[in-house]
Amino acid sequence: MSLQQLYQQIEQQEWVDIPEGWLQGRTIYGGLVAGMMMHKALVTVNDAERRLLSCNVTFVGPVQMAPVKLSAEILRQGKSVTTIEVRIWQDDAVQSILLASFGVPRESEIVVRQERTAPIFPAPETLQIAEHHPLAPQCFQQMDLVWVEGQYPCTASKKPDFSGWMRFNHEQHENRCMTVADLLVSMDMWPPGVLPMYRNMAPASSLTWTLTYVHPLQSSLQDWFKYKVFTDYAAEGYATEYAHLWDENDCLIAIARQTVTVFA
Repeated sequence: MSLQQLYQQIEQQEWVDIPEGWLQGRTIYGGLVAGMMMHKALVTVNDAERRLLSCNVTFVGPVQMAPVKLSAEILRQGKSVTTIEVRIWQDDAVQSILLASFGVPRESEIVVRQERTAPIFPAPETLQIAEHHPLAPQCFQQMDLVWVEGQYPCTASKKPDFSGWMRFNHEQHENRCMTVADLLVSMDMWPPGVLPMYRNMAPASSLTWTLTYVHPLQSSLQDWFKYKVFTDYAAEGYATEYAHLWDENDCLIAIARQTVTVFA
């Protein structure tokens, strides 16, 4: 099942099937879960004038390879901003929650342009796409990831963090215009910034994930994006980090911040 077919199910049914190929260990990849909830939010708000401003995802429990139910509730629809909550249910329990704000542009005399400048990378065609390690999560095959700076996960690096190119894998996904739901699916594919410090393979999972949508997408699924992550703090089994995503034209698309549970 393609992402497009999954989105169509979400539009037409309360219960939807999880497509094959998205496992992250024994559970479903969190980015796919977030993307499903975002698409439910988009079709529920159903207003092209109101674009995503920000969203917060809490991964309450593991989503298994089984049908899930999506529910959505508009908490408030004001003149400028609509706030919506979406939940994913499985086994009669809430497994993930998305809280999102959509808004229309408003006149303002306050304008600040202090966006992080996109890093200068060699062209992705001159670099090597990361090979899928046999022990790596199944979902990694959905994307092409190219490390430019920093180390690979589980290499006992003395420092965290990395940056690189990313795009949807052209063998797994037909090219089409990219949506905000696709953005959430893709941006969470990079491992947490502390994973290069791992000495051995061990789990890490997102606990909360907040995304600010800066400039509207004007990209297709198979276009390249630049990604860079920075870890603020890690200790006692948790880490907090933020990441930036730019398109091929160095336009800042999104800023994400997450809290990660660390099992190493």
